Amino acid sequence: MKPFAVRLGRVLEKFHIIGGKRLTGTVSIGGAKNAAVAIMPAALLADGPCVIDNLPYIDDVIILADILSELGARVNLSQSGRVVIDGTALKLHKAPVQMVKCLRASYYLLGVLLGRFGKAEVPFPGGCEIGARPIDQHIKGLEALGAKVDVEHGVIRAKADRLVGNEIYMDVVSVGATINIMLAAVKAKGQTIISNAAKEPHVVDVANFLNAMGGNVKGAGTDVIRINGVKQLNGCEYTIIPDQIEAGTFMIAAAATAGDVVVSGVIPKHLESISAKLLEMGEDVTEGDDFVRVRGTRKPRKVNIKTLPYPGFPTDLQQPMSVLCSIAKGTSVINESLFDHRFRHVEELRKMGANIKVEDRVAIFEGVKKLTGAPVSASDLRAGAALIIAGLAAEGVTEVDHIHYIDRGYENIEGKLNSLGADIRRLADGESLLKEVRKVRTV
Repeated sequence: MKPFAVRLGRVLEKFHIIGGKRLTGTVSIGGAKNAAVAIMPAALLADGPCVIDNLPYIDDVIILADILSELGARVNLSQSGRVVIDGTALKLHKAPVQMVKCLRASYYLLGVLLGRFGKAEVPFPGGCEIGARPIDQHIKGLEALGAKVDVEHGVIRAKADRLVGNEIYMDVVSVGATINIMLAAVKAKGQTIISNAAKEPHVVDVANFLNAMGGNVKGAGTDVIRINGVKQLNGCEYTIIPDQIEAGTFMIAAAATAGDVVVSGVIPKHLESISAKLLEMGEDVTEGDDFVRVRGTRKPRKVNIKTLPYPGFPTDLQQPMSVLCSIAKGTSVINESLFDHRFRHVEELRKMGANIKVEDRVAIFEGVKKLTGAPVSASDLRAGAALIIAGLAAEGVTEVDHIHYIDRGYENIEGKLNSLGADIRRLADGESLLKEVRKVRTV
């Protein structure tokens, strides 16, 4: 059975969480999901095998490995966090429709296949429904490099006799478009300059990977990226950076449970915006060379947050932070400036007793004394992470369903949380322990 079919078969699994347990101990953070799903297809640009370490063994990575195999690459993916990708025998420039619809990052195949073959056919990508995520900046960039791009019947077709470097100004800061242009331009003739480029850590990681293969990419992490095209890229060995969002999720979970957790194997600089907001809420945050320690308080203070491109507060941690705002003392405000449907988790938090009002892209939180366990449903990846944190902080039992979203971006999250003292179990399709728990309480 194909990995993407396995994922779809797990849709009705759920997490059973007994809340009120303080998280303590040390947790190790895995490789960055958002870097992995760009670096894996980038390996197809090399004329030899690439060995990539510190991969998170998550659904998005598994599905992407299967997509690359379908295209003709030899892919050996290990649960230990290593993949060997050899794209030398790659012949197809058309991505498989059903698999592509399972994840958003499949759009990176556009830049890769165009750079490799001079043509690409990729269906519109899938992923979480968190609002409009247009690909107009991707198309603008590829067209500036000389490609002709058509969109018809849900398929993006790009073709170029030869890609030629150009100056490209991004109308909006877009991580996906920045990376896609880098992938297409790395073997284009001449120099490409991307202005108003995204500066996220995984943009830098992709640039470093391209350089490890022999590319010439400079300025990643700044507003301007310069790419001098090379004729050939070679295989290499590369280690992916730690996952900034997974680390932030555990930092917030520690604060929400008044815990004491060392989040290890991280780059603290990537977490500065999260650390700053936790400090503002009265949490104790200390940094080391490769770790962050969070010691939570019983009653966090109110806070105002606006999501912004890096180095601002990441939109991917807005939903987990909503939980902490729900139990903070006073009125907190979160302004979601990047996506227009990223408060779908709010209704689920209300079921647990949260007092939240949403006006367009602004959520206003009147802190409550406690959350109470309830059956809730994840609507997307980070919403699912938020509901897990809510269940950990709540009094009583919470069951979170549609956890296949969570498996897209967190490796063994229940195992890591249980190692910190949580009580969380993965239940099979149709299984529930809520009735049994209620019976015990009434005896």
